Amino acid sequence: MTDTLEHRQARTRGLADISKAPAVQLGDRPISPDRYWSPEFARREWEKIWTRTWQIAGVKQQLTKPGDFITTTLGPETILCVLGDDGKARAFYNVCQHRGMLLMAEEQGHARRLVCPYHGWAYNLKGELRTVPDEADFAQGNPCGKLNLVEIPCEVWAGFVWYNMDDTCASLRSEMHPIADQIDSYPMDDMVRTHWVTHEGNFNWKLVQDNFNESYHVPFVHPQTKYVMEYAYLYSQFDLYPSGHARMLMPGAGPTKTMQGGEEETLSYMAEELRFWGLDPDQFRGGRTGEIRLALQRQKRLLGAEKGFDFSSYHDAQLTDHWHFTIFPNLSFSLKPDGNIWLRARPHETDPEKCYFDMWYMTLFPKGQTKYYSQSMADWVDVGVPAPHLQGKLGEVSMGPGIDQDLSVWYGQQKALHSRGYKRDYLSGQESRVRFFHENLDRRLRD
Repeated sequence: MTDTLEHRQARTRGLADISKAPAVQLGDRPISPDRYWSPEFARREWEKIWTRTWQIAGVKQQLTKPGDFITTTLGPETILCVLGDDGKARAFYNVCQHRGMLLMAEEQGHARRLVCPYHGWAYNLKGELRTVPDEADFAQGNPCGKLNLVEIPCEVWAGFVWYNMDDTCASLRSEMHPIADQIDSYPMDDMVRTHWVTHEGNFNWKLVQDNFNESYHVPFVHPQTKYVMEYAYLYSQFDLYPSGHARMLMPGAGPTKTMQGGEEETLSYMAEELRFWGLDPDQFRGGRTGEIRLALQRQKRLLGAEKGFDFSSYHDAQLTDHWHFTIFPNLSFSLKPDGNIWLRARPHETDPEKCYFDMWYMTLFPKGQTKYYSQSMADWVDVGVPAPHLQGKLGEVSMGPGIDQDLSVWYGQQKALHSRGYKRDYLSGQESRVRFFHENLDRRLRD
């Protein structure tokens, strides 16, 4: 896609820029296997990447009243985010300044004061130490007014609470250029987390990001998708941005052009969505499944407001397609017309051959409806039922059939990367985002 008059007119109407990004000249340096298991490489990543990039602590809806708080972990660190009486979200290292005790142990909660469970030191919602027991017993003087929680940058955007351990970091929005404007075309603040799963995996975090930086694997790891999306690289758009982020625009709501047959499967997968939008699946029989995408786009434009959706900020393609953003270093937003498959890998505290892989599904409920069938998750969801945080290892928790298929690959790949028989990568053009990711990683490690 080029920057046509139509695209420029769309931008003036507040729609996302869908023009093709300028080509990026990529190198051919080996993506060495040791980066996936070397403790020294992981140590450098911690110092140069994890402590200097914007990360997500939780969803904005977890911080609605003053005193609401959330905690999150990243490697050896634990971070506390709390909503103050002034309505401002703040982030702190989650450690008491007395003797280094974990301050708030719960994953989320509400407190008028932040009280250390060990010796009762109490901080207000701005992180200021207000009371300590036996304050007269400190020969060096009352610690109140001297010791406060260590605050770090915190911002709220796209329905998420973000933090950064670098006090000198650039603003979140500047770091997210230009994808921030593109993501803002979706009603991110209105999406509700309806699935929340964490998998403790025996694989390096970069295997996750590599995987979501390419669709070359899709026909083989996710064979069922050929009935409902156009995964062939010739019909998708790939964009690489100087900020280190990348975008893929992939057509949905119909079978891949490379497939013959499959009509029954396509109509079965899409029957619920078609009926929701007033379309009879049978009208697409007889070799007409390729017409579903445009028919759904027209129907959503016609019935969107009546069904409780505001699609005024969407291009027609957004009504059916998958806009997949890989956000450096470790996030993926796979945006759909009615939701977001949110994916993240976090480094393990000590072992580079382990990580924590998080999947959230953020559902956009139609206005006035409390229950909705999520086509992406193939599941009915309820806005009034908070998503429980399911945590476990392989076989203990499921992230849904599609993501579970990805998990099955990473275990084998992590093991094979140690082989004496493998020296380096040999990438196709459609895997350019993988190369781009590692070049950005290497550049930042050198800075």
